[in-house]
Amino acid sequence: MAQNFPRDRFDSLPNGIDRVGAHRAPSRRGRAWIGFGIAALATVLLVAGGIIWLMVFNGRLNFAEPSTPPQTEQPVETAPPTIAPEVPVLVLNGTDVSGLASTASDVLQGAGVPVASAANASDSSFQTTTVYYASPELEGAARGVLGALGVGDVGLDPSIAETGGTITVVLGADYAAAVGG
Repeated sequence: MAQNFPRDRFDSLPNGIDRVGAHRAPSRRGRAWIGFGIAALATVLLVAGGIIWLMVFNGRLNFAEPSTPPQTEQPVETAPPTIAPEVPVLVLNGTDVSGLASTASDVLQGAGVPVASAANASDSSFQTTTVYYASPELEGAARGVLGALGVGDVGLDPSIAETGGTITVVLGADYAAAVGG
């Protein structure tokens, strides 16, 4: 049971003293803001650390140095198209359109390209006209043949040299459509 003691000199404190005990100093102004600032800083650091960890974990952020620098694609140099009257051309019809090889032969001869022979290819399902050349030195002449035909593509095929040819044209459905065949 609580006892009531008589008032003495220790019970009457002068105004302006906020102490309540022998070892407590008065609170400083703004002390609550310091605690709030420390908590806010810790929160920001933890959130930033978590975001960085997630980016590294998911593979979106990589601190490793690339082993090789990225290579830029160099444009492929092509030979300018030329007409080579000393290089005979073999023309093959790679479609079901009758007479297409002779039509292309007439076009090539009109452009100054010598045609060695015109025949049907062993396969008649070619979609794209292709001018094959046997060696890199003949690329310009192959591009000249392609320019005379107006459609298709060129391709290096060293096996043509084994048969004694230099440039072979295989006509495809794109050439047949271009000449109305």
